[in-house]
Amino acid sequence: MDTIIDRSYIKDKKRVVIKIGTSTITHAETGHVNLGKLEKYVRVLTDIRNRNKEVVVVSSGAVGAGRKALGIKERPKELAVTQACSAVGQAQLMMIYQKLFAEYNQTIAQILVTKNVITNESTRMNTQRTLEQLLKMGVIPILNENDAISTDEIQNDNFGDNDRLSAYVAELVGAELLVLLTDINGMYTDDPRVNENAVFINCVRQIDEELEEMAKGVKSNVGTGGMATKVAAAKIAMEAGIDMVIANGDRVYNIPDILEGIQIGTLFKA
Repeated sequence: MDTIIDRSYIKDKKRVVIKIGTSTITHAETGHVNLGKLEKYVRVLTDIRNRNKEVVVVSSGAVGAGRKALGIKERPKELAVTQACSAVGQAQLMMIYQKLFAEYNQTIAQILVTKNVITNESTRMNTQRTLEQLLKMGVIPILNENDAISTDEIQNDNFGDNDRLSAYVAELVGAELLVLLTDINGMYTDDPRVNENAVFINCVRQIDEELEEMAKGVKSNVGTGGMATKVAAAKIAMEAGIDMVIANGDRVYNIPDILEGIQIGTLFKA
């Protein structure tokens, strides 16, 4: 753990899954979509695609978009209201994505999945086939869990958060790299926002009980997952032979810098 290694080999990776968390694309004060930041991400993602790399996006933010559309100021406590916000917000979020990507002539696709889609052999193969064809066509697929009918993410069970979903998607498409964007710089020995002695971890080669215990102390202020779900995602990715990086989503250009092999965030080495 925490061994600094040469990351220049990452430049050769062609297929990448990028998970954009709620905290990355929403305003912390309101929970509503941060249009300025999202526009920058769209430009960066399109430019990565223009470099002949294949990009799959797992995007949160539907509930926040739905809250704004429905005039709900606080994050709803009732499950049914949260699901309604998600249903409205997913349409809103995809409309925003569509408009922004269209400015750069980049075609996108929407795929909503549930736990059963990933675990059922038939639907898993169908999803895999669709994603593979979309990537061949130069499309950027945008995935999210279908919260309107699935409560897994909302209730944050073993499957239901977009961190782990992104790892399953990376495995599904045979990605070479998974990037999780969050609201801190990477993994620390403790939550750096409450413990000034927390030490940054540059690289993880093996996930053990000690590391998992460290992760439990770091929570997200906005999203459904914390560092524990990201470490769980890393375990899925590493076992599938996929490198994963946890990095701060506040700086948009962390994505291309990571793909250039620059030492940003915490690398989980497969």
